[in-house]
Amino acid sequence: MPTLKEYVDDQDRSPFARWLNNLATPAALKVRTALARLEAGNISALKSVGGGVHEVRIDFGPGYRVYLGLDGTQLMILLGGSAKARQSAAIADAQERWNDYRRRKRRGE
Repeated sequence: MPTLKEYVDDQDRSPFARWLNNLATPAALKVRTALARLEAGNISALKSVGGGVHEVRIDFGPGYRVYLGLDGTQLMILLGGSAKARQSAAIADAQERWNDYRRRKRRGE
């Protein structure tokens, strides 16, 4: 079964947690349900958005997205989230975070 971990920047902040914590409770529950499906091995909802980043669409409210990177076959790194309206900027942010994650992993951080 895959494991989900949050990306944490060099100042020990999680952009995904910040986004999730600002959602209304019904939306946060929908996001958590989508994450539970990923952890259970249901990765059929993953779609590549380029640069090694994938998204999971959540058909609720304004159309939420969760962005993640795949580190091997069993580890998914949560990079952030957004509503559809902010999708382009959120994808660019997630790609930057994914590149930072890989760079820091290579250095052994």
